[in-house]
Amino acid sequence: MTGQARPDLPLVGTSDDREWPENRLPGGAHARDAYTRCMQIFALNASRAFGDRVATAFGVPLSEHEEREFEDGEHKARPLVSVRGLDVYVIQSLYADPEQSVHDRLCRLLFFLGAVVDGGAARVTAVIPYLAYARKDRQTKPRDPVTTRYMARLIEAMGVDAVMTLDVHNLVAFQNAFRCRSHHLDTRRLFADHVAGRLGDAPVVVASPDPGGVKRAQLFRETLETSLARSVGFAFMDKRRSAGRVSGNLLMGEVAGAQVLVVDDLISTGHTLLRAAEACLEHGAATVRGVAAHGLFTGDAADVVADGRIEGFTLSDTVPPFRLPAALIRARIDEVSAAPLFAEAIRRCHRDGSLVELLEGPPG
Repeated sequence: MTGQARPDLPLVGTSDDREWPENRLPGGAHARDAYTRCMQIFALNASRAFGDRVATAFGVPLSEHEEREFEDGEHKARPLVSVRGLDVYVIQSLYADPEQSVHDRLCRLLFFLGAVVDGGAARVTAVIPYLAYARKDRQTKPRDPVTTRYMARLIEAMGVDAVMTLDVHNLVAFQNAFRCRSHHLDTRRLFADHVAGRLGDAPVVVASPDPGGVKRAQLFRETLETSLARSVGFAFMDKRRSAGRVSGNLLMGEVAGAQVLVVDDLISTGHTLLRAAEACLEHGAATVRGVAAHGLFTGDAADVVADGRIEGFTLSDTVPPFRLPAALIRARIDEVSAAPLFAEAIRRCHRDGSLVELLEGPPG
């Protein structure tokens, strides 16, 4: 099932636009209304706050929908506006909070996607800022599940045309799991532009906390070099995990006297990042900061966040840090919103624009 924006409706701007406020649309609100008649953006209730930020950055309101809970624990969700023949984007992040488990969020997303497809949408994209089960992407023990692939089957079974997410644990596994189009966004430019103005004159080193994240850290290093207009060093840690136990303490790379940025896809308990920080400081690093797309902060992560050996943390807002005390968030967490990135990616997908230019083009 495929579909494109209707050619008779006004499509404005170029693929290089970064913002799209209403005053840049010819005809103002009238043109905006005409434009949204060929697309709809929904955010399910559990991700409404992030969805509102995406819609604000895009310059249109979220489309209306209904979610109902029944006495027996069952659930119903449906769009309250017509989606027939339209390009539809559904936002739902898949993390657990005190109100809903990962599985609650997943079922609600699947059922709503199915309702949109049944409603006659021409093209449907599941926008999942944080994708659950992305870490279980291979068999590490006999008869292990490959849950990433099972997630892909569930989402594809709803008839979606594409999936969009941010900084998955293993990009290759993500791309191979899905048979529909997979739009993978990353935080390279988002974070590089942000941290570049906060770094001093001392040497800068980007470090990966494990071998699996080397490519992610290398790409971030290249982008940061462009933002800083100077060279940036590189390092990575050895790491082995078995039955929940982590070992390996070898650090490869020169970090003495440097401002070290430890880059990862997510922070769960934070122990992996803390191990890397300890190793960098033992080898003479001046400061260490954690940089990650998603902050889950499970278990005793609050102790790690409060640890003074780490200067602070730069994160996106795909997962709110609700498990941390508010005072600790204010003191230690530097949040960069990913909503404008998703808004621009949705706009480009709707207009068949380039995501490569968005992610790899020159900073601006």
